[in-house]
Amino acid sequence: MNSGKRYHLQGIMLASLIFIADQAVKYAMIGPLALKSRGTIHIMPFFDFTWAENRGVSMGMLTADSDTQRWMLVGMTAVIALIVAIWMFREKLRGDVLALALVLGGALGNIVDRARFGYVVDYADLHFGTFRPFFIFNLADACITIGVLILLARAFLMRDKDESPPETDENLETNNA
Repeated sequence: MNSGKRYHLQGIMLASLIFIADQAVKYAMIGPLALKSRGTIHIMPFFDFTWAENRGVSMGMLTADSDTQRWMLVGMTAVIALIVAIWMFREKLRGDVLALALVLGGALGNIVDRARFGYVVDYADLHFGTFRPFFIFNLADACITIGVLILLARAFLMRDKDESPPETDENLETNNA
């Protein structure tokens, strides 16, 4: 198996693992922990499990207030997930494939929630006193964010190897002539 196919297999495995872990944690929040009826479970002085129903996308934008809007949002996010999957299979670099797998796994977890419940289950509440640097989020959101940050960092910090030929004595002589 060549390295490209191996990386794509690793991407599928990572996306699947994220999807399963996300759904398992959300199951625990809904079922055994009964977070919806409890509202908040204090874990640490700076972290709680707090029930939140996100009916929009990132930071609550594009809120779906009706069934039609909900299914349009499911369709739109499914198209985006499909684009990410295609992109992942076209990538050749392991870091990019795995970053896209983080995004894909998280996106699929949130799409399933929106299709099942009409909202995305959020529960992770990081806070410092009354200061909350983030909205309440979930594992899928964290994976999407980390994947996007990795892609951005790789895009800005890594250069293509074919960008310029390496400095050799022959190149220097040609340039000086």
